[in-house]
Amino acid sequence: MDEQRLSRRRLLTAGAAITAAPVAAAAAALGGADVPFKEGQANAPTAVDNTPRWTWFTDAEAAFITAAVARLIPADDLGPGAVEAGVPTFIDRQLAGPFGRGDRWYMQGPWAKGLPTQGFQSRLTPAGMYRAAIKAVDAAVVRESRGASFARLSAADQDAFLKRMESGDVALEGADAKAFFTELLQNTLEGFWSDPIYGGNKDMAGWKLIGFPGARYDNTEFVEQRDQKYPLPPVGIKGRVEWIRSQG
Repeated sequence: MDEQRLSRRRLLTAGAAITAAPVAAAAAALGGADVPFKEGQANAPTAVDNTPRWTWFTDAEAAFITAAVARLIPADDLGPGAVEAGVPTFIDRQLAGPFGRGDRWYMQGPWAKGLPTQGFQSRLTPAGMYRAAIKAVDAAVVRESRGASFARLSAADQDAFLKRMESGDVALEGADAKAFFTELLQNTLEGFWSDPIYGGNKDMAGWKLIGFPGARYDNTEFVEQRDQKYPLPPVGIKGRVEWIRSQG
């Protein structure tokens, strides 16, 4: 097994004995089209379209997502919540892309039930899980005579339903309530804290909340400054908030 394992040491040693062309071919086979690295080109993030429209969600699905993330991270006196920070847009764009399709995931059988420590275990892609689960949630709300849909419930009833999903104490037809809640919460947090280039964290609300500097290239002058507030505004991949607004 050790002889078959490709370690970085073996790769570097082998690289000294072959020409540049085979190196590029081998690297591309191991890491994809973005290897070898090309400055300013490899894995360059593409800014999402923040036009106020849904790319993947139907109107009913968007209503659920907007209501659900508003309860997971509500706006308060500390700052904007998930809705104000653009989390619904972030999730919509992610589900419409490679993540939603599970492009880099192993999606073949067998389909044995996984352990909690094994993470996401489903024959559905993330987009497929969202579509099935949201439909099932609204059907469960109607079945329990709580209202016409989750989005139309009171905030207190929405909180109670989400808690039942978190504990797995609600039956959803064609979907695992606990697994869906886990995915929804994870994606909500990602949208709130990720770089604004991906559609969430609007105006860097999440970063401002915790004083995170963002994508600044050099913070060495502040490393040794103990117990002092970081004095500079956060910077995203596309720059500072005011720069982005002026470009738009």
